Amino acid sequence: MNAPERRPPRVPPLPWLIFASRWLQLPLYLGLIVAQAIYVVQFLRELWHLVDSTLLGGGGGGGPYSPEVMIMLTMLGLIDVVMISNLLIMVIVGGYETFVSRLRLQGHPDQPEWLSHVNAAVLKVKLATAIIGISSIHLLATFIKAGELDDRVILWQLLLHLTFVVSAVAIALIDRIMSPPTGAGAHA
Repeated sequence: MNAPERRPPRVPPLPWLIFASRWLQLPLYLGLIVAQAIYVVQFLRELWHLVDSTLLGGGGGGGPYSPEVMIMLTMLGLIDVVMISNLLIMVIVGGYETFVSRLRLQGHPDQPEWLSHVNAAVLKVKLATAIIGISSIHLLATFIKAGELDDRVILWQLLLHLTFVVSAVAIALIDRIMSPPTGAGAHA
């Protein structure tokens, strides 16, 4: 005789509605995918500007900066776009996996390593470190242009960057306190 098929218990309407409301985040993640596409277009524009101004001789003068400094500033802009794009991917993939539904990518050769152990705490630490990287790029560009910027602008950007660093350390410490490592190496 076959065993009777087990069905999950019926969820009352209010808890079902609350749980189903997580799908309201889907348009937000789809919007971030559109933003990602816009960033790809921005990257290609900046890359074309770099190629045109350096290799093809177009693009006019470099303003108050030498060609080397202009190339470095453009490269920093390209790196910034890539880092923000990486941040978007972390939010889209990690947020969807954590808060909406599983992606079911186990065994897929392109599955990001971090996705196998993603949760809200891991996502917060990864996002905080990505923001520090982005802020570092902006701060480096500010230091390159320091001669033409007001000292208060530089000071505020430095203070904002340091705030990001302190916040990331605090988030990591709180995560460490809430989820201490286990095993033999945890006492080191």
